[in-house]
Amino acid sequence: MNRRGPLSERALILAPIGRDAQIAGAILREAGYDSDPCPDLPALARELDAGAGCVIISDQGLHRADLAPLDRFLKNQPSWSDIPIILLSLRGDGTEQIPAAGKLAERLGNVTFLERPLHPASLIGTVRTALRGRRRQYEARARLKELREGEQRLHTALKAGRLGAWTLDLPSLTLHCSDSCKAHFGRGAEGSFLYADFQDSIHPDDRAQVQAAFEQTVKTGTDYAVEHRLHWLDGSVHWVDLRARAIRSRDGAVSQLVGVSSDITARKRADFERERLLNELAAERAALSDLTATLEQRVRERTAALTTEVAARERAQEQLLQSQKMESIGQLTGGVAHDFNNLLMAVMGNLQLLKKRFRDDDRAQHLIAGALEGARRGASLTQRMLTFARQQELKTTSADLLSLVGGMQDLLDRTLGPQFELRFDLSEGLPAAQVDANQIELAILNLAINARDAMPDGGTICIGLDKAAPPAAKGLKDAEYLRLRLSDTGSGMDGATLKKAIEPFFSTKPTGKGTGLGLSMVHGLAVQLGGMLELESTVGKGTTATLWLPIAEAPAEIPEARPAPAESGSRAIILVVDDDPLIAMSTVEMLEDLGHQAIEANSGAQALEILKDGQAIDLMLTDQAMPGMTGLELAEIARKERPKMPILLATGYADLPASQIKLPRLSKPYLQTELQEEINRLLDGAA
Repeated sequence: MNRRGPLSERALILAPIGRDAQIAGAILREAGYDSDPCPDLPALARELDAGAGCVIISDQGLHRADLAPLDRFLKNQPSWSDIPIILLSLRGDGTEQIPAAGKLAERLGNVTFLERPLHPASLIGTVRTALRGRRRQYEARARLKELREGEQRLHTALKAGRLGAWTLDLPSLTLHCSDSCKAHFGRGAEGSFLYADFQDSIHPDDRAQVQAAFEQTVKTGTDYAVEHRLHWLDGSVHWVDLRARAIRSRDGAVSQLVGVSSDITARKRADFERERLLNELAAERAALSDLTATLEQRVRERTAALTTEVAARERAQEQLLQSQKMESIGQLTGGVAHDFNNLLMAVMGNLQLLKKRFRDDDRAQHLIAGALEGARRGASLTQRMLTFARQQELKTTSADLLSLVGGMQDLLDRTLGPQFELRFDLSEGLPAAQVDANQIELAILNLAINARDAMPDGGTICIGLDKAAPPAAKGLKDAEYLRLRLSDTGSGMDGATLKKAIEPFFSTKPTGKGTGLGLSMVHGLAVQLGGMLELESTVGKGTTATLWLPIAEAPAEIPEARPAPAESGSRAIILVVDDDPLIAMSTVEMLEDLGHQAIEANSGAQALEILKDGQAIDLMLTDQAMPGMTGLELAEIARKERPKMPILLATGYADLPASQIKLPRLSKPYLQTELQEEINRLLDGAA
């Protein structure tokens, strides 16, 4: 049948006796509607699971039929769904054709009766009305999905901003608080926190101010915003910032306050300390105003000292706030990258399997190769995000940076193009660096591309490498480092731009020309390696990026060619544990394609049930970040059940929580060949 629209818009027809099915189908096709006939109720139930806009059933189709399959579908419909059913009966008979029509209509739900013989206009009008109602149900489904996604984004934003959420219902004064909000009042997540507890916690000197702000919001509907002191149960004094919007009921009165809370104790203490110092300074100035000119000198010295102290404290506070902001953004970025890695894992795994299935189809190979390249670019982007968040897994070795930089010349020449002159200033006899060589190559390439983009008319790029001791003000250890510098003769940056250059997602390039993660990635990599990134720039003269990298204790390792993974001689039974069905399905498909038998579990608890049932398992492959039980927690319990069973941990994070056991790890997203290699190594070691 030529289908004009999706399955969700079609009409299913159950009319096993006579020509009603053929007639109805012909009428609907002529009117531009898709329809499919069903021979019996079980077939109808199966087609409903695939998707439908409405159902047309003749009375003969229900005569002495077992309605259980249809009942199950109707009962299991989600809250947004109420499938329209058009019931055909003989003209003039009405509900008498089906003696229990009233009960049947109540049983089937959304039912419309239509007399036979069928009149095209009546059938088409009834189907049109049914499909219009079905589309409204689909719209309701979409809105429900948007609401759920919006709630998740709000939760993420609150967590990133270290904010608590609270709601106060009026006039009952019923208070609902999140765990973070309770923590701002010194309360644990497990205990209750009532409106009376909130009032008792307010500092006595601030109660009038809080009550006045509350009454003003209830009276006028304006936003509620107040900062006040409060007493924790341990007697300590803290500060909290409360903000809320007033929600009105239908009668116009304020019925609810919905808002957020934040702990501002640190900021308030800094403000008080600054005010104390300024007051102290003012008092000393007043006391010394009557002294001689020589004592005036002492006043100037004391004033300078206090001013310097105040400035230093303000700089320290600004650095603390910037550090907290970057930490919050890093946590959010790392979480997004982790979820994106999971999606890429499913995409890349299935594309690799398709590539093997369509070896002889050149067109399919070309399309799959393009999709794989896009997935790899996505994986590269997530690696940048994880590097910025300092959650990337680094494989550090003793590396010869002199050979590494020299070996990149051809790649850099091709990347930069003939308009650019590439120079090298490399010192001989340098020690090895303790770095991840692949990530350093990527960092150099990113810096070179930034330099190229800063010189649209061409120019000179110089890469230097030597050994030096950084100034003490840089905050590094008092030791020598390898200094890798990349300079350009480009447009340069002013002070404001240079200050923001390493912030994530900040870019001076046009929209679509950069992610704003290049310098953030290089900065995160340097810090994670124990070094730092230093930027110097002058408008009109160019920019110099300096990477300070730690020196390795051991000589440089000579990389060995990595052979292709050998086919394993044995076919194993592998337990795959992942809470994401897409990842689990993709991994199972890759394992079965390699000839193994895969058993899927979608939680740690389900995996433990399989192990306790005595099922033969040769190896367990588990994700780390799972709700209820992490991969490491599962591994610790599984080792008690099966001490000799190899366990492989699949994760995208570099830093994992402390655990009693150490597991081999497979970084997400991984290729089928990498999965095969790790499994072969573990199975060969367990043999």
